[in-house]
Amino acid sequence: MSPSELPDLLRAAVARLAPVIPVGQELGRRFAEAGHELALVGGPVRDAFIGRTSPDLDFTTDATPDETLAVILGWADAHWEIGKAFGTIGLRKGKYLIEVTTYRSDVYDRTSRKPSVTFGTTLSDDLVRRDFTVNAMAVRFPTLEFVDEHGGLADLAARVLRTPSAPEESFADDPLRMLRAARFASQLGFTVATDVQAAMTASAESLSMVSAERIREELTKLLMSDSPRAGLTLLVDTGLAEVFLPELPALQLEVDEHHHHKDVYQHSLTVLEQAIRLEGPRSVPGVSAPETVGGPDLVLRLAALLHDVGKPATRRFEPAGGVSFHHHEVVGAKLVAKRLKALRYDKETIAAVAKLVELHLRFHGYGTGEWTDSAVRRYITDAGPLLPRLHLLTRSDSTTRNARKAQWLARTYDDLEARIETLKAAEELAAVRPELDGNEIGEILGVPPGRVIGDAYKFLLGVRLDEGVIGPDAARERLLAWWAARNG
Repeated sequence: MSPSELPDLLRAAVARLAPVIPVGQELGRRFAEAGHELALVGGPVRDAFIGRTSPDLDFTTDATPDETLAVILGWADAHWEIGKAFGTIGLRKGKYLIEVTTYRSDVYDRTSRKPSVTFGTTLSDDLVRRDFTVNAMAVRFPTLEFVDEHGGLADLAARVLRTPSAPEESFADDPLRMLRAARFASQLGFTVATDVQAAMTASAESLSMVSAERIREELTKLLMSDSPRAGLTLLVDTGLAEVFLPELPALQLEVDEHHHHKDVYQHSLTVLEQAIRLEGPRSVPGVSAPETVGGPDLVLRLAALLHDVGKPATRRFEPAGGVSFHHHEVVGAKLVAKRLKALRYDKETIAAVAKLVELHLRFHGYGTGEWTDSAVRRYITDAGPLLPRLHLLTRSDSTTRNARKAQWLARTYDDLEARIETLKAAEELAAVRPELDGNEIGEILGVPPGRVIGDAYKFLLGVRLDEGVIGPDAARERLLAWWAARNG
């Protein structure tokens, strides 16, 4: 960046910050009158230069948390002290959510997972401890003085991530910063400086010190970005993924052209990209209402990325040539559930992603439409509320470069979706139940509540799926026949 460009960039940033300047100056004057400094710092400043805005404002000050409270009480619409031990006071003023944090000079405890909090006395102390130079820029209030001691503006213009201090030291202070580098690569479209990437590779093992919850949050933010491929590739190339998501780099199976199988790793990244493009409303021939899962959708994105993680464990080279991955969807579902549990995802997310992985191959038994209505009913009921996501995952899983084959697969799935809609409209399959409930089963068989009732219920559900509505009398006959066979 040439010196002549700097004034124009600064003017543009100030223009984007214009809506927050009044509230910042009000707050800055209150701190100045109390003898303290105040500066807007980090993401809000960075985003002003790249055309992004946020109602969340991060300020830093030399005031202690108690001194900050004395300044904001009576001015803030509301405040909270949940982060006080770490130097942060939160408050709301109008539409803005504001955090004011005392200058920090803390470092990450290199033998544990907890930061050791030490308050600093100058803005310089605070800026040098931040993760990247593009996040180490500040605007002092109420003077609007721009502070950039580490060349963040030049790095922003070059779209590159560097650290204010030596990257090895920065990552030793907090290893999670390595994941933040990957996240920013995806969120902001930045590249990572060569020395920073080298430090990430050398320090990858130190990520094991960080709690699963913190890692999960960074992974989620990365996956929910517009272009997660760049960040995921960086995680794999530096060895970071091996520490917390080893199933992803394990997909880098050697490709033997004689066996004609795809690069599973690159295929998975492409499936993720295609799933992202499909998020949101879309029209399907023969379907009256567009399917949608909304977007961005974490469950769909996790399933798309991890749908083939069972392949390394199930790969077999066949005697006649070719390669097989029999039951990789079943193995993959178990691996996914185990990994997401280790990353402390919630039970609902784990169950949903694992179920999608388990079902992602089911469509390929459809052939050219040979499935009976019974098979279509089972597809619907097995997917349950995940059906819209299963539609998108299945369509995204087609990465063939054969245009004719891709078109055939799309048309075939269009046909399946149309059949699904027809059956759902006719039979209300979203709420399909056996034609006899548990109480009726117990009365007919003369048995108390327990396992027998559950087994009988599953049997009658299978009859319902296979044959549709047969009426309660016929269901009773089927139940008695099943009971007689069960008892010899």
